Amino acid sequence: RLVDAVQELSFARDLDAVTAVVRRAARALTGADGATFVLRDGDKCYYADEDAIEPLWKGQRFPMSICISGWAMLNRSATVIEDIYLDPRIPHEAYRPTFVKSLVMVPIRTREPIGAIGNYWAQTHRATDEEVHLLQALADSASVAMENVQVYSELERRVEERTQQLHAEIFERRRAQEEVHRLSQTDELTGLLNRRGFFEQAEHIFAVLRDRGESCSLIYADLDGLKRANDDAGHAAGDALIRAAAELLRHVFREGDLLARIGGDEFVVLAAGYAPTADELRQRMGTRARTWE
Repeated sequence: RLVDAVQELSFARDLDAVTAVVRRAARALTGADGATFVLRDGDKCYYADEDAIEPLWKGQRFPMSICISGWAMLNRSATVIEDIYLDPRIPHEAYRPTFVKSLVMVPIRTREPIGAIGNYWAQTHRATDEEVHLLQALADSASVAMENVQVYSELERRVEERTQQLHAEIFERRRAQEEVHRLSQTDELTGLLNRRGFFEQAEHIFAVLRDRGESCSLIYADLDGLKRANDDAGHAAGDALIRAAAELLRHVFREGDLLARIGGDEFVVLAAGYAPTADELRQRMGTRARTWE
């Protein structure tokens, strides 16, 4: 039974699994009428779980100084009590409502104990050395299992943190790639699409419109007088003129139309679903330009 318990504990990945194995095995190893799994909680003993013929103290906390499990932890040694009512270390009032007459308590880990395992009998019984050794062996195995649980928990935490970091890195890398791609398609001076960006996006739009049987307009425009502006007022004035032309196109055409600067003073627009005439466009541009003035 001890070998089985040790094997089960080796597979335990959380504290609940450890306590479930210990409370069952502790009682079975000695034929006791009850067993408790106690954890140290600061200066208190926390009765985490139990397996007994009647309820004991599961879920309760007692000061270590008045609890026999606390004594086992503080003294780092097992104790055998044949008659609980003859032992001054036992808080008799806590035991009177229970079936307990005799007990054995062993610490979980003799160096800096982290808990204790207790076995209880309804009839007077003095635990044998073999029973104590079996219970202590179970406690030692439980100690290793609990340390493993901490290791696994820390490992899972680190894996989760690293996974989140990788997701964040992937997101940032993807965002950076998208930004690089966007910049590679954008005209730096006007913010419109450049030649490369226009042809990449226009090809896709043409394919969609062709599949749907819809029409579109392809409009070319250039800026008159750019060379004269550059010669007379400098390239800063020419750049301002180009930006103004781009802004004019943004206001004249719809938000969903594809606008691009494909050369020094050359612009192109792909407008899906309608075909304005050159005169209509000149009129709309003139109207918009006059509102700016």
